[in-house]
Amino acid sequence: MRVAGCLAATIAVATLSAERGHADAGGDSVGAQHLLLFSGGDFWRNGKFTHGGLLWSPDGLERTGFTLKALIGAGTYRYRSGAGDIAATQYLAALMPGWRYKINRVEITIFGGIDAQHHRPSPADPGNRLSGSHLGVRAGADMWWEPTAASMVAVAASLSTIGASHWARAAYGTRVFDRLYVGPEALAIGDTTYRQFRLGLHATALRSGPFEWSAGVGWATDSSKRSGAYGHIGLLTRR
Repeated sequence: MRVAGCLAATIAVATLSAERGHADAGGDSVGAQHLLLFSGGDFWRNGKFTHGGLLWSPDGLERTGFTLKALIGAGTYRYRSGAGDIAATQYLAALMPGWRYKINRVEITIFGGIDAQHHRPSPADPGNRLSGSHLGVRAGADMWWEPTAASMVAVAASLSTIGASHWARAAYGTRVFDRLYVGPEALAIGDTTYRQFRLGLHATALRSGPFEWSAGVGWATDSSKRSGAYGHIGLLTRR
């Protein structure tokens, strides 16, 4: 499990970037919202991660056009090295310009840019090639589709040159009580030495005033044979 330190960060990005909630198609430039602020956390038996970030669209969040995505985060993760357990701390920052395509009930965002990470294992682990600071490139895409007024499909994927880490997420939801989407989610995460698969349930776009909440729980299995429950929670607002 050498490069799985990217795991929690990529999960956090997937969770919040794809789950932007129910929005009306089209929109008028008058009173348009240009900034989306998000934060959240991801937890499982071998790691925890918190993050925050923003999406800025000068032409409006509900219109086709340029989008800038910024993300910062920090967390901890554990792995085995030789005969012992290593506890590592990770810090992440990414700045990724992109382009949003908004067509009726479909929204697709493609982005790519700088990915900076710092990993600090304790005790020091010469075998962890992510130990120290690294600068790379991260690219990805998000898709949000509302096939009907009472359903949603979200798909997201990302790839970083740091450790060749990658993830993909897919979720389906049905509108419940006209307040939120509930349904299954599946995630696949990995790199050159580690793989994890998650299957669970999510609740997305629960509105509370100007805020929207999302959450998910399920079961994770990995190539290190350390299966266990996972959970994630997110909060976003538009301005």
